[in-house]
Amino acid sequence: MVFWSTNSHALLGLLSFVLLLLLLQPVVAIRFGFRQTSDIPTFREAPAFRNGQECGSTPAERINVAMTLDANYLRGTMAAVLSMLQHSTCPENLAFYFLTAHYAPELFYSIRKTFPYLNMKIYRFDSNRVRDKISKSIRQALDQPLNYARIYLADTIPDDVKRVIYLDSDLVVVDDIAKLWSTDMEEKVVAAPEYCHANFSLYFTEKFWLDPVLSKTFEGRKPCYFNTGVMVMDVDKWRSEGYTGMVEEWMAVQKQQKRIYHLGSLPPFLLVLAGNITAVDHRWNQHGLGGDNFEGKCRGLHPGPISLLHWSGKGKPWLRLDSRKPCTVDHLWAPYDLFWSSRHHFFEE
Repeated sequence: MVFWSTNSHALLGLLSFVLLLLLLQPVVAIRFGFRQTSDIPTFREAPAFRNGQECGSTPAERINVAMTLDANYLRGTMAAVLSMLQHSTCPENLAFYFLTAHYAPELFYSIRKTFPYLNMKIYRFDSNRVRDKISKSIRQALDQPLNYARIYLADTIPDDVKRVIYLDSDLVVVDDIAKLWSTDMEEKVVAAPEYCHANFSLYFTEKFWLDPVLSKTFEGRKPCYFNTGVMVMDVDKWRSEGYTGMVEEWMAVQKQQKRIYHLGSLPPFLLVLAGNITAVDHRWNQHGLGGDNFEGKCRGLHPGPISLLHWSGKGKPWLRLDSRKPCTVDHLWAPYDLFWSSRHHFFEE
């Protein structure tokens, strides 16, 4: 605790100190609790979600969720977190691990202010680990280093975290996330919904399939497409068996030898893991709601039950809603939007 003298010199010093804090506001936002006046949007505070009596509180009952944290997708992250808390039977058992590429106090302040009761930790992802390994893809957003952070997740979060659910920021969960967490991994390193009806050959170039060595990569496997935006990961197994290095080897082929794929971080995952993961029910990734990677045109829901809605693709629901040209499915995302617009501010004053 600091005690201030009442003499004039101390008062002058205090005023100087306050003035200095105001000048340095973007730097000290987390420590001193100042409200940001940057480009970071303002969000309403989420309610506190508490465990029911049937919930335990031991470390064994903790559910680890990993996501990236980025200013461009912050609105999506807020909605995703709210959706998980709202539909969870034991929301206080959720532990969030956020990966960010930059030291950004305003981001940290914003998520802490929105979710003051959230069990979370934020880790710096070193973009230099991947920057010189990235090759240009069909969409600029896919080329950002943070899009590759999932490859290095096991090396970024603490070693005592053995298992996580990795989620993209453009989704909402409409079921209890504990059901996904309880997936039997069957000694595999990744569990995710598989889509074996998709034309798997389209994820790689003609140069890949015509290469007599590379084209044998999937021999002995039955490879199917899976979306890396929703994965249960045995990060302990990922570390011990060196999966980061395996994925990096394929990125090196793409960067240094020949162009074997077009889509960001997904294809090297497929090259290493397709046909060797635990399949999860499709209800846990109703993906593609953002349309394709070029135009982001509206798409409808796939038939069947839904536990997770995922706006993978170019179109994001918050952008389409703001433009007043939403797709029908975007209205399913809207109830989880905590964005505090000028309209909200007017009515809540």
